[in-house]
Amino acid sequence: MSKTQGNIKPLFDYVLIKPVESESKTASGIVLPDSVEKKSQVGEVMAVGPGSDCCGGDSCGGDCCGGEEKKSGKMVVKVGQKVLYKKWGGNEVKVGNVEWLLLEQKDVMAIVE
Repeated sequence: MSKTQGNIKPLFDYVLIKPVESESKTASGIVLPDSVEKKSQVGEVMAVGPGSDCCGGDSCGGDCCGGEEKKSGKMVVKVGQKVLYKKWGGNEVKVGNVEWLLLEQKDVMAIVE
């Protein structure tokens, strides 16, 4: 688990992402107003939780699997990677003047290389 500037430490299989600013100009130089700009779906992983041993249910506690085989909660994403995440995934968190996105690892769709 990594410590960040905002002292946010993700738990379980959560990932802390700093969204990459979307371009406010088109390729031809037209400046886009805030109402037209699209929400970024790319960001840099700033911290990751330790993962979890659970069957994948939303609320994991004790014997949440009800006899199902437990799945490994191995974290695939790593601090410093650029990732593509679901458009409506996660929760926006603002610490000071910095906006973060806290989402579950399952909402990360790809690692951008």
